[in-house]
Amino acid sequence: MCSLQSPLQRYMHRSLRAQGGRASLLLLLLLFLSVPLSAQVRINVQAPSEVVEGDRFRISYVVNTSDIDDFQVGEFEGIDLLYGPARSQSSSFSMVNGKTTSSSSVTFTYTVSAAKAGSVHVPMAKVVSGGNTYKSASPTITILPGGSHSHAQGGAQQGGGQPGAHSGVPDRVRTQEVGERITNKDLFIAVTASKKRVFEQEAILLTYKLYTLVNVTEMTGGIPELDGFHIQELNPNRQPELKLEHFNGRNYNACIWKQYVVFPQMTGRLSIPEIKFVANVVQVNRSADPFDIFFGGGSTRLEVKKTVMAPAVVLDVDALPTPRPTNFSGAVGKFSIASTMTPLALNANDATTLRLTVTGTGNMKLIKAPTVEWPKDFEHYDPKVEDKTRIGASGSTGQMIYDYIAVPRHQGKFDVPAVEFCYFDPDARAYKTAKAEPYTVDVAKGKGGGTSSSNLTKEEVELLNSDIRYIKTGQAQYQSTDTRFMGSRRYWAMYAVALVAFLVLVAVFRRYAVSSADLVRQRGRGANKAATRRLKTARKLMAQNDATAFYEETMKALWGYVGDKLNIAVSELSKDNVRERLDARGVPAELIDQFLRTLDDCEFARFAPGDPAVTMDKIYASAEQVIGNLNDKL
Repeated sequence: MCSLQSPLQRYMHRSLRAQGGRASLLLLLLLFLSVPLSAQVRINVQAPSEVVEGDRFRISYVVNTSDIDDFQVGEFEGIDLLYGPARSQSSSFSMVNGKTTSSSSVTFTYTVSAAKAGSVHVPMAKVVSGGNTYKSASPTITILPGGSHSHAQGGAQQGGGQPGAHSGVPDRVRTQEVGERITNKDLFIAVTASKKRVFEQEAILLTYKLYTLVNVTEMTGGIPELDGFHIQELNPNRQPELKLEHFNGRNYNACIWKQYVVFPQMTGRLSIPEIKFVANVVQVNRSADPFDIFFGGGSTRLEVKKTVMAPAVVLDVDALPTPRPTNFSGAVGKFSIASTMTPLALNANDATTLRLTVTGTGNMKLIKAPTVEWPKDFEHYDPKVEDKTRIGASGSTGQMIYDYIAVPRHQGKFDVPAVEFCYFDPDARAYKTAKAEPYTVDVAKGKGGGTSSSNLTKEEVELLNSDIRYIKTGQAQYQSTDTRFMGSRRYWAMYAVALVAFLVLVAVFRRYAVSSADLVRQRGRGANKAATRRLKTARKLMAQNDATAFYEETMKALWGYVGDKLNIAVSELSKDNVRERLDARGVPAELIDQFLRTLDDCEFARFAPGDPAVTMDKIYASAEQVIGNLNDKL
């Protein structure tokens, strides 16, 4: 930062000497410019969130400036310091539209070892820059116990590591040899329920968690429709994120695979049966002939399918207490109700709207609309329902909005009583009633006359509301029977307008058809641009060390390119289909294999251990090269 300020300060001093009277103004400008420069210094701590007892790993402090006067770090507690700090510096320079920008950073890296199981804090770092002191965060690292089968099940690690090559190395995601048996201890799903005993209609969160010691690239399956249950999936677009977890004496890579919120519709002992999942597991064929692989006749990687059965869950569902209130809405959870009514002053035969908003958490999608006791003179309609809920761990949360439209037929003052909403609170094990606000509606005499409601008996109002409607009074308008529409000027004018509109529509649809016919060609032309944009995004994610998002964006770039270039629908995208289409377009087999191999490497690296920076850089370079080569051929 000093290197940035010094030339500026020298310039300001020269200006002060030259202009004298403006010294104070320029001094303020100098101070204003120096503040944001110093405020930009940040320290980013890079460390794993989970490690295993005995593991070696790195903790890095990345400072986004090279102007560092002093760097200090606190004591390492619960972590053994093996080496450090290793200092490295990087800088970048870019010019866009004549505007030059540059940045630099310094990284201090410590190599440490996890001493014992438990939770430890990464020591805080302090940096002195430009006379100011900056502090880093102090994230927590969870140290898991070593696996009980570490040496027996160690397996080969990514990058060519051998079983038992590092003492104390726990169970890890590993790549199996072709033909090696995948046991139920290597890959399984555990199921947990937030509650095992509930009331009817009460929400239950089911969590299906994947535990794996092998390399899983894909898994399909899910809970089917079940009689006696209303089921909603929580976060259906969730991207699984593997984390180390100690389970049954071993360390697994684990992630939440599926979560469902279940509302039982019946009482008694209910069972959610076993769920079948099918996983694709990568195995390595080390005996494959390199020459066959080179000429496209084989591969070192083989995907095998493994059926994984998630265990059944038994639930005890109690019936709601009896007797149930007559106005019970069927809602189970915690709720409140509010209301608005507009207008409260109107003419007869005009409409007024009562809005009821039910807010809360529970089985909101299954509740009945609140009942409104309208005055007998009001004609009313079924409510319009607006669902503003989202599914959460405790059930549906948000609002259900009900708009009731009513039309008073006569003048007078009418009372709309408070609407009651009765629900069952499972925590209190009791029925509760929430009330909305009552309203008084002032109805004036409608247009064209109208009888006051005070002149009618209650029985007459009931009859009029359900039987006949009032006859409109006032001056009647008549039309001469001699007036003919056919053959008139208005008739021919409307005929001409319709003809012109028809011709315009024909021209528009023809133009649309022509543009649609060229849509495939446009999609193909834009394939390279779309892939380039995605690769730029992937490069930014690689710089941020966000491995999960990087691999996802890179795979989107690869699949999206061939899909757009070859006009393949997303539902039809597969490796076999892509190989067939590329081969039909005359693309060399070596280039096709390179493309598919890049896809395989990207899928493999998402769940495999190793140095993320090196792996991401290699995959990015390969993806960029293969897309460029394909673009030259296509």
